Amino acid sequence: MAHVVAAFLGVVIGLFPIVNPLGMAPIFLRLTNGSSDKVRAALAWRVAMGGLFLMIASLFVGSHILAFFGLTVASVQVAGGMVLVASGWRLLQQGDDGKRREQLSRVSEDVMLTRAFFPLTMPLTVGPGTISVAITLGAKSAGSGDLLFETIGTLLGVATVAGGIYLSYRFADRLLSVLGEAGRDVFLRLSAFILLCLGVQIVWNGYSALMAGLPH
Repeated sequence: MAHVVAAFLGVVIGLFPIVNPLGMAPIFLRLTNGSSDKVRAALAWRVAMGGLFLMIASLFVGSHILAFFGLTVASVQVAGGMVLVASGWRLLQQGDDGKRREQLSRVSEDVMLTRAFFPLTMPLTVGPGTISVAITLGAKSAGSGDLLFETIGTLLGVATVAGGIYLSYRFADRLLSVLGEAGRDVFLRLSAFILLCLGVQIVWNGYSALMAGLPH
């Protein structure tokens, strides 16, 4: 039982702050602007399930996939961080005419549902930071004993993180309704800025790791 709890806490503590579903809720709302409650609910479920499978794959086979393609975690961080920087910058630069542009750029429900994996699941929700941490956690637990109990704890931890994603996105409009229109806009700008900073930090971490691997 102790191994189950330890693995569960390790995954939740390691992944939940990076995924940060509450912080991403206003960005989810902005990117699904104009969608019905039914479509948002479907998107929240698909993003949560997509995030669940991505985290499980990263934890258990992520290092093997990278090795197969000759990639490193650092390269994933640089590439994924650049995508986050671009997304954060785009959201941050939306001006007061953002609503008018959104009205012009609204898409059908079927098209919106196709965006569940990219960009809503990856890289905005389960991005390079989450994947790299998950790969690291998986590599650490691979050589330890009590594999069955640790696997159970790991799966429970990932399911908890995915549940947090679903609840935060499914009820994002209700969570943010107390802020009012102006408050939601401020919260969105802050979330976009944090996303931008997170992308820069991930790029820097990957770049530093790549540079450290060069011969002196």
